[in-house]
Amino acid sequence: MPLFDGKDKSRYASFTRRSLGLTGGMAAVFAILGGRLYQLQIRNGAEYRTQAEDNRVNQRLIAPPRGRIIDRFGVELANNRRNYRVLIVAEQATEGVPEALDAIGKVILLTDAQKKRVLRDIAANKKFVPVPVAENLSWEEFARINMHLPYLSGVQPDVGQTRDYPFGAEMVHVLGYVGSVSVSDKADDDDPLLDLPGFRIGKTGIEKAYDREVRGKAGSSRVEVNAYGRVIRELSRDSGVPGQDIWLTIDGELQRFTDQRLGTESAACCVLDVQTGDVLALSSTPGYDPNLFNVGITQQQLDTLTNDDHKPLINKALSGAYPPGSTFKPAMAMAAVQNGLKDLRVVCTGVTTLGNHQFHCWKRGGHGPVDLERGIAQSCDVFFYEVARRLGIDKMEAAARALGLGAPTGIELPHESSGFIPSAAWKLARYGIPWQQGESLVTGIGQGYVLATPIQLATLAARIASGRAVSPRIVHSVGGHSQPRPLPDPLPFTDEAFTLVRAGMDAVVNGGGTAGRWRIVEPGMAMAGKTGTAQVRRITKEERASGVKSNASLDWRLRDHVLFIAYAPVEQPRYALSCIVEHGSAEGHPQVEIAHDVLLFAQQRDPLARRPSYPADAAMVAPPPFLGGHG
Repeated sequence: MPLFDGKDKSRYASFTRRSLGLTGGMAAVFAILGGRLYQLQIRNGAEYRTQAEDNRVNQRLIAPPRGRIIDRFGVELANNRRNYRVLIVAEQATEGVPEALDAIGKVILLTDAQKKRVLRDIAANKKFVPVPVAENLSWEEFARINMHLPYLSGVQPDVGQTRDYPFGAEMVHVLGYVGSVSVSDKADDDDPLLDLPGFRIGKTGIEKAYDREVRGKAGSSRVEVNAYGRVIRELSRDSGVPGQDIWLTIDGELQRFTDQRLGTESAACCVLDVQTGDVLALSSTPGYDPNLFNVGITQQQLDTLTNDDHKPLINKALSGAYPPGSTFKPAMAMAAVQNGLKDLRVVCTGVTTLGNHQFHCWKRGGHGPVDLERGIAQSCDVFFYEVARRLGIDKMEAAARALGLGAPTGIELPHESSGFIPSAAWKLARYGIPWQQGESLVTGIGQGYVLATPIQLATLAARIASGRAVSPRIVHSVGGHSQPRPLPDPLPFTDEAFTLVRAGMDAVVNGGGTAGRWRIVEPGMAMAGKTGTAQVRRITKEERASGVKSNASLDWRLRDHVLFIAYAPVEQPRYALSCIVEHGSAEGHPQVEIAHDVLLFAQQRDPLARRPSYPADAAMVAPPPFLGGHG
């Protein structure tokens, strides 16, 4: 009898086929798994290891210390200080965040607005992320928090860094301030530091102009985290590159004296070195405390600054454009000599007539016979009406622009106004009307369309004193390397023009002119200058007939601006100055008195104290030699 019958053979064959199919299927599955494992571990192993490492290790940016801003003698004008602050971690506040905030409020002052802000920030972050509760605490407040720390659940004391301006309002219009990063800031700057919470950048002044240099380069910290993103430990740290120091040409002592001398007036004063163009003082008053914008200004404080009629937020020295009034006359006198009018004589009766219109001199009865020197010394309007009539607007414009008016000076600060010097072509293009001769007469005394900034007027004084096209600069070096400074070119005027105009400006102060009351009597320190008044209201014929109202009787807003330009000492000029007091024409010449005190202070300082202590720099160009004198 056979071992297997036909039926058993059929069953055996069926089993064998199923076994082979199952084995083949399992082999295929293992082959796929093996291939996938090969792909994951061998072919793409490095990529997935990197991804796994990224899940375990996070790299976080670290803000570097911001560079300092330093005056010419090494005094820190802007630096960094410790920021004592309080943080709260929501998951560690065992009794609840609102209760924890109430407990903190019993130790330090905490407003309802601060509490609402903390709750909002906690809701927007993970529960283990520390959220700032209060920053810029005093040492006493920080000590109290630490003393009560065992009873403050979820609270973490912390010490960071924040920007500090030790001289407050006295330097604000030079330094500016730092503030929070806005959406528009990020649109113009792809630096990853701008995405850091609480990071601050320069908003105005030097802080804004040199923000990238003082900002530094971001550092990084590699930390190990768990699956929830909680930091377990720090693996490595790179602190980044600290910001570069900015050395200014500012003389901090002179700047502070000038600011204090301007007081609470709505005013500006600029002091330049006539040889180099270095800005020694650049004051605009009133100012404001830049630390307010760093630690967090309240809406009430901002509204107070915004609504103040003295405009403390505006840097008047750069952004304020004013009719220069009679401080424009030295420029017209330079043009007069250059164009053959040095021997011009005019009899001033107090008025001159052009067609059917009368143009008045400031002195009602007139000055009598006037030549160039006396015209400057007595600020005779009628004399300069005649100068303007003979020159014409195009020659006047050329002289004014050569002396630094009508265009930005190029100083390394933002928001500089260009001022304005009109021309016949401009008038025709702007209004479609030809230039009128009467407009030339008004321009000749610094009124009409003419506008100038205090920094431009200081440049005008420096150029007349030196005979060169000096331009103001306020940054000496960045990161220890001096900034390029080309030597100034000679101005397109004859030596005779400088001699005659300097003599006229000397007579303004020292020859019985309009500023004689405030001359500097100390030997070798005398100043030369030019007074100016800029009207802010129109005087009608009826008022002239009945008597012009005194400025003292008018509301502050209707009073004339008063201006002064000067240089000192007369024989070997070193300092050039401009000063404006808005609506300051009540009695006397307050701007001249201020200029007297500032120039005297600058000259009386110990010569050793005036030597700059800039950082050593092999590439530094030596300052040019003295380029002019009194003629």
